[in-house]
Amino acid sequence: MSDESGGVAYRIEDLAHRSGATVRTIRAYQDRGLLPRPERRGRANVYADAHLARLRQIADLLDRGYTLASIKELLEAWDAGRGLRGILGLVAEVDGPWTDEEAARISRAELEERFGGRPDDAAVADAVELGVLEPVPGDEDAFVVPSPQELAAAVELYTAGVPLSAISCHLRELRGQVEHIASRFLEFTTEHVFARYLGEHPPSDAEAAEAASLVRRLRPLAQQTVDAELARAMRLFATRHLSRHLATGQFPEEREGARTVEVAAGTMRAVERLVGAEHAAAFVTAAAERELQTRTLDRLATNTLHSNIVDEIP
Repeated sequence: MSDESGGVAYRIEDLAHRSGATVRTIRAYQDRGLLPRPERRGRANVYADAHLARLRQIADLLDRGYTLASIKELLEAWDAGRGLRGILGLVAEVDGPWTDEEAARISRAELEERFGGRPDDAAVADAVELGVLEPVPGDEDAFVVPSPQELAAAVELYTAGVPLSAISCHLRELRGQVEHIASRFLEFTTEHVFARYLGEHPPSDAEAAEAASLVRRLRPLAQQTVDAELARAMRLFATRHLSRHLATGQFPEEREGARTVEVAAGTMRAVERLVGAEHAAAFVTAAAERELQTRTLDRLATNTLHSNIVDEIP
């Protein structure tokens, strides 16, 4: 169906079919001012390509997490001539990949081979639930791997003897902690960097372009900061952990009645500089034993001297 200008004209049912929205949704958008009213021709309401384009824009913004109220503000700004180009560019920048890693595809047979050669439907279901694997529609024997590095880490842990169920539990716990870090980083940068672009009205194209440029510059900072802090923490805690075990020459499951004592980080660093990291635990153990022996000898000598003095008193 064409209008007088040669463009396509739609009935509301046709518009719903083309856009993927329901007739009820289209009418609700009209009532909320998100969608212009149709043209009245006789007894029929007629919609144009502009209505279809607007519905697709609304659907795209909803998919990106915008509320209907914020979408209305954006569309009103566009209708007022301020444009959506900058806003959509900023949205695309934020919504784009935050890593250079590329997804890969893996067959079920390849997956089983990497994990010991035995099928484990429960483990696969866990991986799908966690998003480590994504089913390929129409092919039950293939998966998309969004992060090959994450899957490779799971393979290494499994090869080292960690059960798949433990790996899944660890990932769930880790994901919650990492999401907290991401949330705090966004709050921090929003407060100190992006607040000026998030006022009562949508930013102009120039402001949105500037904000998008900042996103590109700041994007790697989150991962760089976490990488640096994780490396620092791993070195600190791994050294302490190993030192506690080596202090007695036994690991926790081998000790009977053993006690562990934490050594201050500054002290351990001083010991490592003195004798080297590989000898630090042995040095601490030897120093503690020497101190104990010295105090024992001092106590024995004091007791002996006291006894001799008592004996010499008439």
